[in-house]
Amino acid sequence: MNTVMTERPVLGLTMGDPAGVGPEVIVRALAEQEVYDICRPLVLGDAGAIRQALHTLRLDLAVQTLASGEAPEGNAGVIEVLPLSELQPEDLIPGRPTAEGGAASGRYIETAARMAMNGRLQGMVTAPISKENLNRGGYRYQGHTQMLAHLADGAEVVMMLAGPKLRVVLATIHIPLKDVPETLTSDQIVDTARITNRCLKKYFGLAEPRLAAAALNPHGGEGGMFGREDEEIIMPAVSEARSLGMDIKGPYPADTVFYRAVQGEFDVVVCMYHDQGLIPLKLLHFRDGVNVTLGLPFIRTSVDHGTAFDIAGQGLADHTSMVCAVRMAAEMAAMEKKGLEQEQPEALD
Repeated sequence: MNTVMTERPVLGLTMGDPAGVGPEVIVRALAEQEVYDICRPLVLGDAGAIRQALHTLRLDLAVQTLASGEAPEGNAGVIEVLPLSELQPEDLIPGRPTAEGGAASGRYIETAARMAMNGRLQGMVTAPISKENLNRGGYRYQGHTQMLAHLADGAEVVMMLAGPKLRVVLATIHIPLKDVPETLTSDQIVDTARITNRCLKKYFGLAEPRLAAAALNPHGGEGGMFGREDEEIIMPAVSEARSLGMDIKGPYPADTVFYRAVQGEFDVVVCMYHDQGLIPLKLLHFRDGVNVTLGLPFIRTSVDHGTAFDIAGQGLADHTSMVCAVRMAAEMAAMEKKGLEQEQPEALD
């Protein structure tokens, strides 16, 4: 194996729900030369599903299965698969998810996380799963983020969505909107900012990340007329985060803060609930947005879309987000490696 190959990180691509668009976006991405220029991809999934997707898309790529412990070569034109399931034809019907497929999707994630934690992967990139089907398959999690945090011994994690123009992180994630004011705390916001600040330095090369906190209420609460959460929860959190050395400002009204971030004033916006961050992010980056889990002891990126059961198997799925997720994971791995190399001389002193 030549020097260039050994320098490319090994990235594990989990196949997602076999009945969704995961197999399609993976094989489309692995038909791109760029992917092999920046990493050695290893698909954790089902070889039959990958072959089926290749047939559907009329792509002339070889499929090579690897044994456990065998490292991928990373040669363009060859999709290397670690086979973790041998699903039956009825479990591979596009758009018709099964409990067996849900169980398999959980197994792909579980295996990739363990491989990343023991150093066999330099990062993992996940295709979409069905949260409902994951639970039908016996994995009782709300989604990837919660599952990965559990597998990493309860790591404190933050969901970041990122594109070339905008990054957002979420202080609360998958909860009903009506529960946000009661659930949101200053400690949550400080922890979200702390993890984000650390990871933007470590993985994105930002020496002093600039954070903005979005207000919860219209006009930042208008002095309490439209709600007191901004004064009583968010402002104290911003003050505490600043006292810990973070460059964070706000809370700023949500109807202007995203524009300011896109104009370059901030590196990331700390959002108080799911849709507050995802609506502007997907408006700008519907095709090229990437989901990143910050705070894990390994790199994890993901496509920023769902299983799309309604179009699965029709050759309509857009693989742009998968390519962007692979690219971001490779860049994060390179930045992490650079940081470790810079720390090494100090460790020897």
